Amino acid sequence: MARQSTKRSKDRRITATPQSDLFSLDSPLQGEIRGERSLMAFPFFALAKTAWMKPLTYKTDQVSIEVRPSASGVATIYDKEIVLYIASLMAAKLELGETVGQDFIFTAHDLFTVTGSNHSARSYARLSEALERLQGTQIKTNIEAGGEGEEGFFSWLSEAKLHYSRSRSGERRLKAVKVRLCDWLFRAILLDRHVLDYTAAYFQLGPIERRIYEVARSTDEGEGLDLDIATFRLQIGYQNPIANFRAALKQIAGSDAIPDYRIELVETLDEHEERRRGRKANPVRVAITRRPAICDEEANPDSRQDALGDSRTKPDCELILESGADVTEETIVVD
Repeated sequence: MARQSTKRSKDRRITATPQSDLFSLDSPLQGEIRGERSLMAFPFFALAKTAWMKPLTYKTDQVSIEVRPSASGVATIYDKEIVLYIASLMAAKLELGETVGQDFIFTAHDLFTVTGSNHSARSYARLSEALERLQGTQIKTNIEAGGEGEEGFFSWLSEAKLHYSRSRSGERRLKAVKVRLCDWLFRAILLDRHVLDYTAAYFQLGPIERRIYEVARSTDEGEGLDLDIATFRLQIGYQNPIANFRAALKQIAGSDAIPDYRIELVETLDEHEERRRGRKANPVRVAITRRPAICDEEANPDSRQDALGDSRTKPDCELILESGADVTEETIVVD
């Protein structure tokens, strides 16, 4: 009898559920990368590749944002990849009509695959550092989410954990990442449904190029983007002097590297201003235009409205061709 009991015990050990199966994974991501419109339009993240230890502020007549660093710095535009990935997991579930909560469990492998990161040991170390900054960075804003405003500070992730197992040799292996999304962003995605697709090329862009794309995408209502360079610098979240920003924009405009959009620096000549300023550079405005859509003969001619309120229609060029007009570049302008 004792031997039978021992055998059953061994059987239980053999058929025990592996640790990875204890997690109900939300990954892999099904669908496109999505972002919440406010996070696209406004500068919530540092445009840095290394730790940024200074507070960030953004203030206009309508919007105020204050971002405070943790001991490891402010969450960066690269750390934002994790927030976009989580938002995309949530958006995909909502689109399928599933019930969603604030907790998400996913594999680092899928995150790296979606964002185009390599699967090296250094990438896993960066993931841990990024989660720490996302949990430690403190944000305060008057932007309402889901019809509610908040007083005080919050962090992007109220909880962030890496779950490991051990190999027979004692080596640590990452099994899953578990995070809890902040109330503010959760309400914005769940209730406001202002969620927009990102181009896959976004993850190959540099920090400034990423912000230019986001600002253009979030304000893309067919009217064009035309701002003075000082206002544009504020909305991008660029922290260095405006002369440096102008030089960076000139280089970006020359490389024509922003997906779906073209950027142009336009000097404005004012005779009175010119006399007062002497030989200084003329004031500059930033104009961003949307590239004409590429016609696809196999494109689905039906428009649809998804569960997140993101209307999808035929490419603009098809609509223009049907009306008999020429295909021209569409200018896109925002306040």
